[in-house]
Amino acid sequence: MEYLKYVLGIKTVYQENKNMQSLPNYILARYDVKTVTLDGVRAAFVYPKNELDSVNTVKKHLDRIRTILDAKPVLVFDRLTFRQKEYLLRDHVPFIVEGKQIYLPFMAAYLQERCDGEKRNDKSLLPSAQLLLLYFIYQGCGEILTSDAARALGFTATSISRASKQLDETGLLKTQKRGIQKVLYSDKMPEKLFEEARRYLMNPVKRTVYVPKKDVKGRALFGGYSALSEYSMLNPPAVECYATDSISRWDKSMSGTLQNENDQCAVELWRYDPKKLADGKCVDRLSLALALQDDKDERTEEAVEEMLAQVWRNANGKRN
Repeated sequence: MEYLKYVLGIKTVYQENKNMQSLPNYILARYDVKTVTLDGVRAAFVYPKNELDSVNTVKKHLDRIRTILDAKPVLVFDRLTFRQKEYLLRDHVPFIVEGKQIYLPFMAAYLQERCDGEKRNDKSLLPSAQLLLLYFIYQGCGEILTSDAARALGFTATSISRASKQLDETGLLKTQKRGIQKVLYSDKMPEKLFEEARRYLMNPVKRTVYVPKKDVKGRALFGGYSALSEYSMLNPPAVECYATDSISRWDKSMSGTLQNENDQCAVELWRYDPKKLADGKCVDRLSLALALQDDKDERTEEAVEEMLAQVWRNANGKRN
């Protein structure tokens, strides 16, 4: 690999490994594997064929490769998102992004030039624009009429115009006039568009208050970890959590802190009406992922990945 030699002076020599045939089929189906030496250190370049599994699963795959080949596995990518990079660094998983990044902890080497999607933009989307973008992703991307989106989201003509204009200005989506109709379109896959949009997307939760359980049940959607437990194998939280775009009805009974977990539940105040994208008794999955994105607990991250995998399957099935 010339990139390693050019940047760090590490000499890469590709070698045959007689144990390569012993790699299990589930490994070979997911990765191309090449054995090398890096300045004399036995290693294996592991090239993912498709999207990565969860980090914990990938680590198990790499441990298997390490044991069979007696070599230090290194993931090799053409591109890597900011979130993926953070996961790999946190778990000390060696990786190389051609022309951009090198992380080889077993050689005390870490070079970062840039990461795809890492540059942040301080201009967040309007709540209406975020709703519109998430709706677009749920529809499988491709293209939609703004008039159809406005009906589905309950937007006025002014709101849909402002939201679509902002999405066009950010470059996330494109707009086009077709007669009297206005079309939103993108050639990106749903998952890629969501990752690229993260720099603009807000946590939908503005604040959390605590309300007597008897005042809330049946009047709001499940939010937070209560919703995540419905979408995954994660256990329900000790304190139930709900989501709404208005908490004024509980002005007289709510508190800013949890006072009694037996009698109170958490209520999240959202920047937009969570019912607009919900399908059932929980807030929508993409908004929930944004609400929980700062939680670095491994179990939460795995549950969110499991939840999003279902989103991508559904959205990809709707592509037109």
